[in-house]
Amino acid sequence: MKNPNWLMSIGIGLDQLLNAALGGDIDETLSSRTYRRSRGGSKGWQRLETVIDKAFFWQGAHCRASYRHERQRRKQWLELYDHLK
Repeated sequence: MKNPNWLMSIGIGLDQLLNAALGGDIDETLSSRTYRRSRGGSKGWQRLETVIDKAFFWQGAHCRASYRHERQRRKQWLELYDHLK
């Protein structure tokens, strides 16, 4: 049986691909990058954050949630790596 979250995984993969194609980190989603960069005060990134958040209107503050999820995921990988040392 397929992973019940396979569609979500495909969406995240496409988001990461788009981010990489635009010069971002291959392991970060465009949504997460947008939130992170908009905190630096860039009007362009802030506008993009508004557009993305509106596109995912059913998710409150999509970019912020994506950023927090990325940070949590990276923290888990670091903890796993430290455990394997």
